[in-house]
Amino acid sequence: MNMRHHTVKKLVAFMLTGACMACVPPTRFKALQSEQLTCQEQLEQMKSDNEKLSVENTELKSRLTRADKDLAKAGKDTLRWKEALAVRNEQYDRLSKDYSDLQEAQQALLKGSEVEIRRLMDELQTTQKDLAKRENELNKGKAELDQAMLELNQRNARLAELEKILKEQETVLTSLKKKVSDALLGFENQGLTVTQKNGKVYVSLDEKLLFKSGSTVVDPKGVSALKNLAKVLEQNPDINVMIEGHTDDVQVMAGSAYKDNWDLSVLRATSIVRILLDGTAISPQRLTTAGRSQFQPVDPAKTAEARQKNRRTEIILSPKLDELYNLVGDKEGNR
Repeated sequence: MNMRHHTVKKLVAFMLTGACMACVPPTRFKALQSEQLTCQEQLEQMKSDNEKLSVENTELKSRLTRADKDLAKAGKDTLRWKEALAVRNEQYDRLSKDYSDLQEAQQALLKGSEVEIRRLMDELQTTQKDLAKRENELNKGKAELDQAMLELNQRNARLAELEKILKEQETVLTSLKKKVSDALLGFENQGLTVTQKNGKVYVSLDEKLLFKSGSTVVDPKGVSALKNLAKVLEQNPDINVMIEGHTDDVQVMAGSAYKDNWDLSVLRATSIVRILLDGTAISPQRLTTAGRSQFQPVDPAKTAEARQKNRRTEIILSPKLDELYNLVGDKEGNR
């Protein structure tokens, strides 16, 4: 604060002497200029430091907010268990008091009749047994509470690990979608779309990009697009690939080479698999084909435009989830 005040005083002094600059000796003028530059540099440095402190303050506030939320949740769980333990302790205190009262009564009646003493002894023994039984129940309840706390901590740890894996999978998918989009950039206005949903990347290719009507032979421009996609798949060996063929609801012509739309959709998917594998290092074990015929339309309308949308091939890319499945499997096995 003193340095800022000193700097401002220098600037004010410089401004006051600026009016009479004409009568200031050159040496003094140069000295004033040097001081002005120094003040400006200090002012810029203070602005920079202030901006850095502001950013750090914002980050610390964000961390503090998240920490407060985590602490509040942990506090609620701890309060619930403390309340349960308090109830058990209250029961134990009542039983202990009953036991103490009976002991006092026994001492007071020791001078009474033998029958009364025996009766009180019987009551005392019964009470002692009941107290021992309830103590066992209390110990059992405490053990159950400890076990529940242990399971809660284990579940929280598994959930944290699961969230980490899911975030990593989301990052992988986002990166994969970008790579695929970049590789197929020149085809996106020719009946090709790339989308990310439900933990997968979908590459949808219209019939006009791949096949002539009623054919399973892929057009050259479609082959070019598939070869570009194959390069991405080669570089990402942990991605599984599902190729789905889809047709419209118009049945194949009688006497054609295909029995029905099921046959046509499967053979088209198989043709694409062969192109993806041809001349590449892609493992065939990663690829799966499926024919959906006309039964999964994107547009159920009975129009020419809707049928054109439905005649498509979808290549579905999904990361291997072995780590996630193992985590879930361990969770189920520990129940």
